[in-house]
Amino acid sequence: MTFRHHLGQMALRTLAEFPEESVPEIYVVTFHVDSVDQDPRYPYLAIGYNTETEVARLLAETGETEPWEARWNYAYFPPSGLEGIRIVGHHPDHDPVGADLHRREAIAQGLWYEDEDDLSEEEQDGRDEQLAEQFDELCVGLARQLHADGELVGVLGRPLPVILYNMFDPDKMFALTRAANPPELVTEFLGEDPEAQQQA
Repeated sequence: MTFRHHLGQMALRTLAEFPEESVPEIYVVTFHVDSVDQDPRYPYLAIGYNTETEVARLLAETGETEPWEARWNYAYFPPSGLEGIRIVGHHPDHDPVGADLHRREAIAQGLWYEDEDDLSEEEQDGRDEQLAEQFDELCVGLARQLHADGELVGVLGRPLPVILYNMFDPDKMFALTRAANPPELVTEFLGEDPEAQQQA
């Protein structure tokens, strides 16, 4: 099994674990891209969701939070949206199978290294960058596959956006989310994209 295939299987399992009572209120599937101890050799994906009820609660309680922020900014998300329902990827504690697959593939590609290896800082940075970019691409591809295969509609009953929050580089979230979704699903989210606003 490839690491990509493993991520796909785990994503489907995670969608099936979304609480049935929350499904009618879910408006977004969240992909929180992060790494263990901020080390790009150990990237993982926390898959979760947020609900209309949670947004309404937040707006009512704070009174000052902007609607877009309450709805789309991961800083305001509850655990189901930020920490996710399940963590998949190179996280030995949460996904040992994924950790082994990712490490094996990174070794085969010549990207893996150990701390004691005789690599320069520049060489380490180069490998880190490639590993991070590859994982971004995998997560974007996974979201696109969930759309294309009808898995999101099959579980949630309707097409919903998958929003990618990249903790390696938070500024990437708009570009990654745009690449991962049909345009009509992310119009509101992308309304705050600084790059798009500059082009307008």
